[in-house]
Amino acid sequence: MLRYFSLILIASFVIACAKVPITGRKQLNMLPESELMSMSLTNYQTFLSENTVVNASEANAQQVKTVGANMSKAVEKFLATEGQSKRVKNYTWEFNLVQDDVVNAWCMPGGKVVVYTGLLPVAQDETGLAVVMGHEIAHAIARHGNERMSQLLLVQAGGIGLAVAMSDKPKLTQDLFMTAYGVGSILGTLKYSRKHESEADKMGLVFMALAGYNPERAVEFWERMGAMGGSRPPEILSTHPSSDTRISDIQEFLPIAMTYYKPKE
Repeated sequence: MLRYFSLILIASFVIACAKVPITGRKQLNMLPESELMSMSLTNYQTFLSENTVVNASEANAQQVKTVGANMSKAVEKFLATEGQSKRVKNYTWEFNLVQDDVVNAWCMPGGKVVVYTGLLPVAQDETGLAVVMGHEIAHAIARHGNERMSQLLLVQAGGIGLAVAMSDKPKLTQDLFMTAYGVGSILGTLKYSRKHESEADKMGLVFMALAGYNPERAVEFWERMGAMGGSRPPEILSTHPSSDTRISDIQEFLPIAMTYYKPKE
C-alpha cells in the first residue's frame, strides 16, 4: 500500500511539474489552478465591495484599465505563440483602481487586478503603471501564488487538500488565500520570495515591452520606489533585495527585454 501511495505521489509531482514562461524555471503547482480561480472570483468581489473603487469614468481609473487591456492582450498573444495558453485559460481580466494610500498592487488568478491610488504618484504615467502591472500580472502567470498557497496549507493546515481545507477550515483557508496573493494594506503579511520577485521583474519587463511600453523606463520607476524606503518601505518592496540590487538585475536583463519591444503607434 505504501509503495502504491508513493507511486501516486510521484505521478502527481510529474503532472504538476511545469515550466514558467520566459525564465524556464521548473515549478510544482500542487493545487488545482481551477479551484484557486474559483476562490479568486469570490474574494475579488468581496474585496471590491468592502473597499472604495474609483469610478471607471475618472481619468486615473481609465488609465489603469487602458494599461491593463494593453498588457493582457499582449500577454495572451505571447503565451499563444509559446504554446502556453493554458496559463491564462478561463481568465476574465478585470482592472480596478481602489482608493487607498498604500503603495501596492496585486493580481489574483483569473486576471483579477487591483491598483491602489497610493501607487499613482510613483507610477506617474502609463509606462510607470505598465512596470508595476506587468510585474503583478507576471506573478499570476507564473503561478507564484499557487506555490505560496501550497506552502501555507502545508505549514498551517497540515498539508490537507484545498477542497478539504475549504470545507473544514473555511476562515483559515480564506485568510491564507488573501495572504498568498498579497491582498491588503497591512505590512507583515507573507510576501513573495526573492526568487519569485526577481522572476516577476524579468517577466514583467517582457510583458510591458510586448504591450508597447519601453522597459528601460522600469529603472526610473524602481528608483522612485526605492527612494520611498526608510523604516516602512512600500509593501511591494518589503522582501525584495535592495533597490540597488533590483535595479542592477533589471539592467542586466534589459537587453533581452528590449528584443520584445515595439513602440506603440
